[in-house]
Amino acid sequence: MKQHIFLASPHMSEEGYEQFFIREAFDTNWIAPLGENVTEFEREIKEKLNAKAAVALSSGTAAIHMALKSIGVGEGDFVFCQSLTFSASANPITYVNAKPVFIDSDEETWNMSPFALQKAFDKYEKQGKLPKAVIVVHLYGICAKIEQIAEICRKYHVPLIEDAAESLGTTYQGRYTGTFGDYGIISFNGNKIITSSGGGMLLINTEDAKERAKRVLFLATQAREAQRWYQHAQIGYNYRMSNVVAGIGRGQLKVLDERVEQKRAIYRYYCEHIGHLKGLSMMPQSEDAYSNCWLSAIQLDEGCGVKPFDIMDALLADDIESRPVWKPLHLQPVFSDCDFVTEKEELHIVDETTGADNSTAGTIFGRGVCMPSDTKMNERDLERICGVVRHLWKM
Repeated sequence: MKQHIFLASPHMSEEGYEQFFIREAFDTNWIAPLGENVTEFEREIKEKLNAKAAVALSSGTAAIHMALKSIGVGEGDFVFCQSLTFSASANPITYVNAKPVFIDSDEETWNMSPFALQKAFDKYEKQGKLPKAVIVVHLYGICAKIEQIAEICRKYHVPLIEDAAESLGTTYQGRYTGTFGDYGIISFNGNKIITSSGGGMLLINTEDAKERAKRVLFLATQAREAQRWYQHAQIGYNYRMSNVVAGIGRGQLKVLDERVEQKRAIYRYYCEHIGHLKGLSMMPQSEDAYSNCWLSAIQLDEGCGVKPFDIMDALLADDIESRPVWKPLHLQPVFSDCDFVTEKEELHIVDETTGADNSTAGTIFGRGVCMPSDTKMNERDLERICGVVRHLWKM
């Protein structure tokens, strides 16, 4: 019987680092949201990535929410957000009653197009409605054109939030993603490159990072005032990471570099064994960036005889997980009333089934497949996957 192959699943360290920190939390009875694991996890992440401050939270989504609150985004404000991403990148914008404006991708990185971003700034500046923040995403561990995007944001004095949920371990010119913007977001969800079973981290890189971190910590712990009794002058949130979860994260952080190399090896294997197939190309890589290759994604040319769902169905028949590339947020029904800024002169639907359009983000979605990228796979598993794909080109 063939073993199921996951897209991406938790991979605990062989050394048992996670169990050591969890056991310590139990032995000292610090399993609540207070404890050494939380504060040490924040310190270790901050030092590893060279961020100015870090706050451990319950999820990456909570971290985006807290970044927006820290900036002061509120009702009536606009936030420019990358369209080709998971909905968690944009959902917090609605939590603060602001309005997302979605920005198309470029073909070179699959991430936010600096050209489209500038176009959006030009459009909204003319209306006297500059955004209160910009959210860029490093999709699948691919580094966005972060220098150009950060420069545009600085020109307009608009804070930049980096959604690095999928790119922990990715560097650009030796510097980690999540540290270029005013705020950085990390996710430790179960499918990420390292996991704490859930949870996230907010990185703060402003000059007043320590003060902002204190403010975030206050809001993330129910905004309890400094009184002997329970006093609340404003609404707070239950967003703090627990000491047990942080223990898992601390153990996982010790194997981050190893996991990055394993993910990159998976990407290279696909390049070597299916990257030559006619009409198939691998997701882009930049010479200036060192990607963590969290998920290895492929693209199929328009004239290719094989369709994305052909590959996904064939893999599924062999008990192998895969999935489509994220459906862009400007195509999601929940955001149908939001503006979308693209380099394309005209937009139209090209696939009635999926709703994909001819925007750059829509094209990547319509032609893309996320391949299994589980770090527990061995070479036999990878050859099994590639064999299924190659067979489709022989039919």
